[in-house]
Amino acid sequence: MEETTPSFFKKEQTTVVLVLLLPTLLLLLGYVLNPYPPSPLAQQLVLIPLFLSLILLGIGFFWRQQQTGCLLKMLGWGVFSFYWATQTSFLYISEGGDVFNAAVCIIGVYVLIYLGYHEWLAFQRKEMISALQWIAGATFLAGIIYFTIDSGIIPGLKEGLIEVVAAQSAGVLQLFGFTVQQTGGSIFYNETIINIIFACTAIQSMVIFVGMNGALQHISLKRKLGVIVLMVGVIYVLNLIRNASVIYLVGNNITSFNIAHNYIGKAGSLLALIVLLFVNFKLVPHLYDEIYGIIDLPKRNGPVERLLLPRKRNTS
Repeated sequence: MEETTPSFFKKEQTTVVLVLLLPTLLLLLGYVLNPYPPSPLAQQLVLIPLFLSLILLGIGFFWRQQQTGCLLKMLGWGVFSFYWATQTSFLYISEGGDVFNAAVCIIGVYVLIYLGYHEWLAFQRKEMISALQWIAGATFLAGIIYFTIDSGIIPGLKEGLIEVVAAQSAGVLQLFGFTVQQTGGSIFYNETIINIIFACTAIQSMVIFVGMNGALQHISLKRKLGVIVLMVGVIYVLNLIRNASVIYLVGNNITSFNIAHNYIGKAGSLLALIVLLFVNFKLVPHLYDEIYGIIDLPKRNGPVERLLLPRKRNTS
């Protein structure tokens, strides 16, 4: 026992150092490899780790052999974290010095490595953690849909979606008798021009609900599809109303575009998503269990948790 204890602690310390150091190294590497502004070649090359990571997570999610699935997902989280490490400077500078988005990206790199670490624990302990399986599947489904559209791999799909949303957003105002014109992604109202971009389609919110519900196990396909159709449909309609409201407020000089879009519009969207999430919990309670399982991961008491989290004292 005395001979193995030092080796055991050394192994645990090495694991902790890797989990803490790897994200930092990836962030530094990502900054060096993809400085802002990114070249056209860099923008294409960065798609390789992006889709590779999603494919690995997807294969790991569907793989029947548990141990192999854990390794595939662990590798998938590592590659996915590298992709996001290359996006930090882009999110900060391209968004006009948006510290929030850059900070979320940096924290996300650490979180993704942490998920990979728990897949390693599951492999070591030969455990099947439902929440880990779910989050990998949800990320695969949401990511593969969103980034396939956003990257332009399918020509015209992104532009077509933007144009449809622009036309229907203008249509909402026209229903109430307002004179609105629309050309492509541009909407003209009272000498004001509002350009609909990809983010205005609410595709991000929709694919999140697709991923969250689509990756649930032990739920019938019919029930999952029903919830997905309901959530996506409600989000789509609410987004059209949000777009129309922003156009109305700005076009009638009631407030500035910044306040209408970034404060009123985003606050309304956030409130709606929170309400829809609770509705989703009511329709599919298993979703709540999976989310809680992710929050509960530190209780698995691995090497990182034993070192960083305070231990409960025995007062009995």
